[in-house]
Amino acid sequence: MADGSYNVLFLCTGNSARSILAEAFLNAEGRGRFHAFSAGSFPKGTVHPGALRLLRESGLPTEGLRSKSWDEFAAPGAPAMDFIFTVCDNAAGEVCPVWPGLPVSAHWGIPDPAAVTEGEDAQMKAFREALRLLQNRIRLFIALPFDKLDRIALKAHLDSIGKG
Repeated sequence: MADGSYNVLFLCTGNSARSILAEAFLNAEGRGRFHAFSAGSFPKGTVHPGALRLLRESGLPTEGLRSKSWDEFAAPGAPAMDFIFTVCDNAAGEVCPVWPGLPVSAHWGIPDPAAVTEGEDAQMKAFREALRLLQNRIRLFIALPFDKLDRIALKAHLDSIGKG
């Protein structure tokens, strides 16, 4: 964190929807100050088409997005994470790898839009709501005065953001 840029990992079980939305939004909104990544404990292997559609409709980049295992980020040579956020309740309850560098972590649970089965319109509405919630939380996160907060205060702020 010394150079003023931060690596952020968003975790979800399947890494096909919520964590992908968060990665894309933070990379766009973070303007180089934040480098977002996403991964899953049991990745689906593909990004959900609804997530890609919504990102395109929102003018957010989709290039390079892929569903991948969190093992990639616990392996030697992986970027060291400063922050890790779980965005689904399943991932929050799983035993995570030991992350190098002791990143600050928080749970920001978001309902799974991919689980909506009442038709495409209802599912896209759920995807839009998931993105809206993530955008609100990410905007609060990037507005934090990182240089003025110690680790304990920072963790408290991150936990508070996740409850909102």
